[in-house]
Amino acid sequence: MSYSIFCVGHPLIDMQVREAEDLLAKYNLNANDAVLAGVEHESIYDELVRERQVVYVAGGAAQNTARGAAYILPPNSVAFAGCVGDDNLAEQLRAVNRHDGVLDVYQVKKGQKTGACAVLISNGHHRSLVTTRRSSNDLDEEHFWSPTVAPLINSAKVIYLEGFLLTYRPEVSISLGKKVSEAGKILVLNLSAPYIPRSYNAQIQEIAPYCDIIISNEAEAEAWAASNDHPDPTNMPAVAKAIALLPKANATPPRIVIITHGAHSTTLVSADTPDSPKTYPVHPLKEEEIVDTNAAGDAFSGGFLGAYVSEKSIDVCIETGHRLAAMCIGQEGPQFKWPKVKIL
Repeated sequence: MSYSIFCVGHPLIDMQVREAEDLLAKYNLNANDAVLAGVEHESIYDELVRERQVVYVAGGAAQNTARGAAYILPPNSVAFAGCVGDDNLAEQLRAVNRHDGVLDVYQVKKGQKTGACAVLISNGHHRSLVTTRRSSNDLDEEHFWSPTVAPLINSAKVIYLEGFLLTYRPEVSISLGKKVSEAGKILVLNLSAPYIPRSYNAQIQEIAPYCDIIISNEAEAEAWAASNDHPDPTNMPAVAKAIALLPKANATPPRIVIITHGAHSTTLVSADTPDSPKTYPVHPLKEEEIVDTNAAGDAFSGGFLGAYVSEKSIDVCIETGHRLAAMCIGQEGPQFKWPKVKIL
């Protein structure tokens, strides 16, 4: 059986709470941000369970993208690899993946806990993410080449990596990226959070030569620009051009860089026409239609990839990403409408 998309990332269970303004203040968090849990955040997960009404939703950036792509593709199209513990949280994730049509090939760490993300929703629909990775950090390179997983990678057209993979044992992801690039597959990297280009710029530079498509939002692009001394970090076409023209191991296809900007236009620059950026307007939702912006960027990536492996034009790929992101924003957490609505 051939799966056209193979995603890799940190599988997490999202713990969502609303009206979290007091928690933002208590834990010194920003309304629209994503951080790794530090010592000062350790008590938040127990506090949510103890004192709040928690909605549990399958999460993790690349896993969200995998579920988004599966939503618009035929069955048996998308596989996902990551590391989980041997606990009930992992079973919840498996159940969601089965429902959404994603084949998960988890590496399981005995005696460890599955990663979790506190999703603090404030002022209606702003979200702040606080992640404790637990076992999700411990994905081994050997897992990729096991008898179960290797055939999925070998048959895939596109390999999708979340930027969070570059923050711990980055050599695992960089090695995978190099191998699949040499095999002539399309490697897609999502920068995933502003702190990654700020704190892990060297790792991005190391994997970038193997990347055919790089996706980010405007905050991540600005962080990359600042880390690389770009003269105009808020100029999205200029930043996209700079990323597109980073050294590339293979000449074809030309690298594509996509920068989303919420309800504002999406910017795309291709390395073969770096001075001809394309902008794609977003059709913003009405305020009353917005439920939760969590994972909108992941949904965009899923829609884009689903259209891309279906050999649609880049214009259609972007529009499909916009449409799936809009659907996600209208749901509670990283979810989509059921029964399915035709997107592609």
